[in-house]
This record gives sequence, C-alpha cells and structure tokens, in this order.
Amino acid sequence: MSRTDATVRWFVPGRIEVLGKHTDYAGGRTLVAAVDRGVTITCTPPEEPPRHAGIIARSTALPGDLRISAGTDPQLPPGHWGRYVQTVVDRLTDNFGPLAPCGITISSDLPLASGMSSSSALVSSLVLALADANGFTGSRRWTRDVTSRTDLAQYLACVENGMSFKDLTGAAGVGTFGGSEDHTAMVLSETGRLGEFRFCPIRLERRVDFAEDLCLVVLVSGVAAEKTGAARDLYNRASLSTREILRRWNTATGRQDAVLADALAADPGALRLHRLIADDGWLTRRLDHFLAESEQIIPAAISALGAGDLAGFGAAVDESQRIADCLLGNQVPETIALARIARQDLSAVASCSFGAGFGGSVWACVPRSDAEDFAAQWLGRYASRFPDPAARATTMVTRPGPAARRL
Repeated sequence: MSRTDATVRWFVPGRIEVLGKHTDYAGGRTLVAAVDRGVTITCTPPEEPPRHAGIIARSTALPGDLRISAGTDPQLPPGHWGRYVQTVVDRLTDNFGPLAPCGITISSDLPLASGMSSSSALVSSLVLALADANGFTGSRRWTRDVTSRTDLAQYLACVENGMSFKDLTGAAGVGTFGGSEDHTAMVLSETGRLGEFRFCPIRLERRVDFAEDLCLVVLVSGVAAEKTGAARDLYNRASLSTREILRRWNTATGRQDAVLADALAADPGALRLHRLIADDGWLTRRLDHFLAESEQIIPAAISALGAGDLAGFGAAVDESQRIADCLLGNQVPETIALARIARQDLSAVASCSFGAGFGGSVWACVPRSDAEDFAAQWLGRYASRFPDPAARATTMVTRPGPAARRL
C-alpha cells in the first residue's frame, strides 16, 4: 500500500442551495452552486519513524490535537469535529485498507451551522485528502468504483450518510439521512453558473449562467442549523417521511421503487399516491411540497433566469419560500422575516432560505454594485426585529464558484 510521503492539500467549497429544499434524497431536482469559501485539509507526513499510529488531527479554530485511530471511539460529544474525522478514517479503512500515520490540519472560512454545508465540506475534504495522500485514488478498487466525478459525489455522500456505494461497503455515518445534493454542488459546480441536478442517481439536467452584474448576499441568521439533537430529529423527519410514502406505494402496488421520484414516474399526477396517504396530513403536505418544489418551481426558475426574466425568477423563488413554511415546515420566524425584508423592504431580485432549515441562512440576489450596501441594510433591519440572534449574525457576498480541487 502506498504511504503518505508528501504534503497534500485539498479545498472543498461550501454551497448555496438556490432551490431544492429536501428534494435530493427523494430523487428530485435542486438548483445549486458552490461558493468561494470552504474547508481546506492539509495532510502532512509523520515524523520518521512515526511516534504514534493513526491520525493526529488539529483544527485552526480550536486548540489541541486529537489522535484518531480506525475502530477506536474517540469519546467525543455529538457534533464534535473529531467525530467527522473518525467517520472518514473508519470508512476509508473499511473500503481501502489501513491509513498511514499522518498529521492533518483543518481550516475553514465557512460559517458553522449556516446551511452552507460546512459539515459536508469537512467530510468531503477529509476523504479527498486522506485518499490522495494514501494512494487510494490510484488503486484498483477506487478506479473500479469511482469512475467519474459524479461517482465521486455519490461516494462522498455515502461516507456521510453511512450507505454502501457499489462495492464500497457502508459503515456508520454522521447520523443524518440526507442525500447527495451538497456533495454534487461541491464536486460538479462551475464558476459563474448554477446547476440543475436530479438525483438517485445524480444527473445534470442543465446549467444556466449567473449574470456578471449580479451576486448573492448571504445572511447567516444566528439561529444555528445544527444537525444534532432535536434539530437532527426534525431534519430526519422530513427525510423519513418520503420513505414512508414510498413504503405505502410499494406495498399497495407491488413495485420496488427506490425513491419517491420513481413512484411519480409511474403515477404522474400523483393521484394514487395522494389516496394512499390521505389519512396523514403531514405525509400529504410532504408530498405536495416535493411535487411543487421539484417538478414546478425549479424548472420555472431556471427557465426564467436563462431567459433574463428576473421578475419571473423572483416569483418562482417567492413560491419556494412560501411552501417551505406552510408545507415543509422547516422555517423559523427569523428566516421567514429575512426573506421578506430582502424582497419587500430592500427590493432584492429574489430571496430564499436554504439548507436543512430550522435556522441557518437566507440568500438574496442583488446587483453586484449594490451588494455591500444591501448587506449592511439587511443586517440592520434584521437586528431591529431580532436583536438577540442578529448579534450572532454575519453577512457575506459571493458568486457561484469553482468545484473541489487539489491545491
């Protein structure tokens, strides 16, 4: 097996989910872009000879080192960054063999728990750096199972959610039942463009240029979108409900559809699906949200943007924000107010919350020349209504950026 013998650095960007709330894992559409901030992993050779087996991990944000060894519980609290390192070390060991001793340094300029997928960027950058440093990416098993960047995005998602990928056996993930939207945006994005993807399997449907005179202002609400504890349970409820809809469908029809989108292909108007879940109001709202977001709003939004119809784009985004609240139920008062302030008070082209929900961030599309002034006014008006979370809030100005890359 190849051993770590040189410094390796990888950068994985965060992402903005322009549209596509909780659609990917059910086989639906999303509209996404990478951003120009992210997580960088530096993997350095050990001392000769190494004094310790395993990985010595450190974060530039916090003092102290962690020693991570495959199969050894690090005894860290839920959500600690070291648990993500442990997940990756265990999965790579299971799939490709023992990792060479090395040191890794993690640095990030992504806001935490903001909805820009800092946790997925961390997992993905760890996989890419450690697999590269250990020579796994040139191995027969890797080249057999990871044959494209699309495969890479799917494998990264499976490391995070614990599922198997082709012949690469699954293991414990990080505890969320999500899909591969984040990893797709991080691996397959292009500078200056938005990508419309459909999932299960991942496939690019189309890209659209994001006009040079526009940018995205992100306001991190100060309400943490944590995927731990009660917030994780709410996040998983949205995911597990699509499985329940599918279970009822497969039981009633004798089919073996893998995701909700497959069932819809056999029931285009969703009439039978609606009858099967009519006794459960939450499942009905969950299905209605998926149908609207994936099959109507996203195609309308990208068509409008491609045609230069900014009013049409803004109207489609407004509808996505509305149904996130009344159907999906993953909004909080702060994110609802932020989108409304951006659109109604400050005349943004479009504005919407994004990510898992239950906190996190809101994006606004505005003229590039106005971005900094817009960000200041947006934060000021937010602070006048929600002073406590606004004290933790931050803003950033960005545009669609490039995908993950070796530095």
